[in-house]
Amino acid sequence: MEFVFGKQDLADQARAQESCFLLTNGLGGYCSLSAGWSATRGDHALLMACLHAPTLRCNMVHRVGEVLEAAGRRVPLSTQDLAGGPAEEGWRQLVSFTAGAVPCWVYEAAGVRVTREVAMARGANTVAVRYTVENHSGAPCTLRLTPWFCFVPKGGRLTRRRAFTLGDHWLESGGLRLYFAADARLVPFPTRFESLYYRQDAPDGRRATGLCAANHELVLTVADGRTRRSSLVYGMEPDLPAAGALLHAQRVRVQAQARACGLRDPLARRLSAAADAFLVRRASTDGMTILAGYPFFTDWGRDTMIALPGCALTTRRYADARSILQTFLAHERDGLMPNLFPDHDAPPQYNTVDAALLFFNCVWLYHRQTGDDAFVREAWDTMARILHRYRTGTRHGIRADADGLLCAGEGLDQVTWMDVRIGTHLPTPRHGKPVEVNAYWYNALRIAARLAPLAGQDGAGYDRLADLAGAAFREKFFMPEAGCLRDVLSDPPCRADSQLRCNQIWAVSMPFTPLTRAQAAAVVATVRRELYTPCGLRTLAPGDPDFHPVYGGPQAVRDLAYHQGTVWPFPLGGYWLAVLRTADFAPEARAAVRRDLDALAPALREGCIGSLPEIYDGGSPGPSRGCYAQAWSVGEVLRVLEALERPEAAGFAGGWADAATADCTRQGE
Repeated sequence: MEFVFGKQDLADQARAQESCFLLTNGLGGYCSLSAGWSATRGDHALLMACLHAPTLRCNMVHRVGEVLEAAGRRVPLSTQDLAGGPAEEGWRQLVSFTAGAVPCWVYEAAGVRVTREVAMARGANTVAVRYTVENHSGAPCTLRLTPWFCFVPKGGRLTRRRAFTLGDHWLESGGLRLYFAADARLVPFPTRFESLYYRQDAPDGRRATGLCAANHELVLTVADGRTRRSSLVYGMEPDLPAAGALLHAQRVRVQAQARACGLRDPLARRLSAAADAFLVRRASTDGMTILAGYPFFTDWGRDTMIALPGCALTTRRYADARSILQTFLAHERDGLMPNLFPDHDAPPQYNTVDAALLFFNCVWLYHRQTGDDAFVREAWDTMARILHRYRTGTRHGIRADADGLLCAGEGLDQVTWMDVRIGTHLPTPRHGKPVEVNAYWYNALRIAARLAPLAGQDGAGYDRLADLAGAAFREKFFMPEAGCLRDVLSDPPCRADSQLRCNQIWAVSMPFTPLTRAQAAAVVATVRRELYTPCGLRTLAPGDPDFHPVYGGPQAVRDLAYHQGTVWPFPLGGYWLAVLRTADFAPEARAAVRRDLDALAPALREGCIGSLPEIYDGGSPGPSRGCYAQAWSVGEVLRVLEALERPEAAGFAGGWADAATADCTRQGE
């Protein structure tokens, strides 16, 4: 699926810079600039190298300035907002931008057509830019390229005191050496600095300006009536591949990843390709991991467990899924799974209640797709230990109460996904028995009961625990008069308990649900009526006094809105699966979900083109916010697209709590 943007889409400086492209290298490094070929964020870069996968990232080549000299005119091709100076307005010459397997720009000026293509190597910190210049101006033309460098850690700041040393095919600064290859004339000049304005960062209270440096330009002259191709390749290793080889390899990989899901739907194929960006190597564990989002996040345990089914299983990357799960197995402590893997020998952080429970869900879905009994046996002792520690008690106040439900959270610990803390203020306090955590708990117990025989164990005890928890769940969470579930059971009860939030949808969409069919249908209807938007589910109903309609401003202001109405795309996965489940995958339900997906599809043209973002405003979702490409957003929507073509992939098992048998035929099969 290609996304083509023409003159009408790129009509001014702002519109040309609204969206961006993203290329990744499987290490955590990336190449990302706007559709107008500009850095609109401090984290944009032509080459964001990753020196220790996946977190030690350095902004090496920030951007490339381009000027075309033809027919007595000097016109920019690059676009860039500058701090304290006139902006580069290359968008005026930009005819089209195509975001596909290989991003491609076409410019027309003074009888000259210039085409630019970009590729990034897989498994290496290498990027290539290839120019094709077709000169019909009546005289020779010249393309001048000025690479601008930072050589600072991602998020760091370059200063004017920094020295840059230029060699024949390399550049050094700050202890880093960057190699380059170019088939254009190298023209050195004394180091000069440029201050950029970041129009995407400024409204969110992030650093609005940044400095970059240049000390040479590359000059390409083309005779009249001739076409010439020229390439520029940057990398952290001296042996640089040819640009043509990188472009070909990238095209082949993207096309292969699009087909990997085995689905017919063009949207599914586009998201299957997008998922590739998030699966990367982690050097510290010598295995695979999932980056939560670009450009801000690294890998997080909770995000990994939510994103893995779509990003790794739907795309049939089973070996990668197994590697990820094995990493978490090896790092389980006190029944908890890590939420963060720091580098440089720092210990993992275990500040999440749901990662370990969602691990069970991943194992269930992985086993159903692969039949890998050996992995279940490998994981069993750890899985049994998790359930034991959760039942008897572990860190962060996690323990099963006498009613069988799970308690979590104490003090200032925020251990659910609504985890914002501002000093000592908790905008979304959820200590007690959170609804989705208990849905995960019930699901994990049922999964353990069914997988236990594969490990030579009796699972009946887990079913008894699930029966106890399920009965309490239906009695204490469901509010018949409101047709929905409480968000949390606090002790003592408080107003937050009955706030209408999206967390309840996972009580319907997990493979095993504690709800009756009627309760589940009521939840789906209420969520649709109060929380659904075409871009995602609201985290809080608009009528609530705590609702924040806009996400933006300084960090503290953004944090107050983050889970207080802000729209998140990833819960749409749970919602649409719940719609399909409660309707037994009836044709009308499939058609309704398909219509919703058609309404979501245009979101792939905004933000990070071809991917899905982290969040939107809660009031009137429009431009995306937060990370412009988010793993669990892509993964969860991809799961739904798979379920429409392969209902068994949803993993539904058991039955409704009011069914005649405890383990009826899987819904949708």
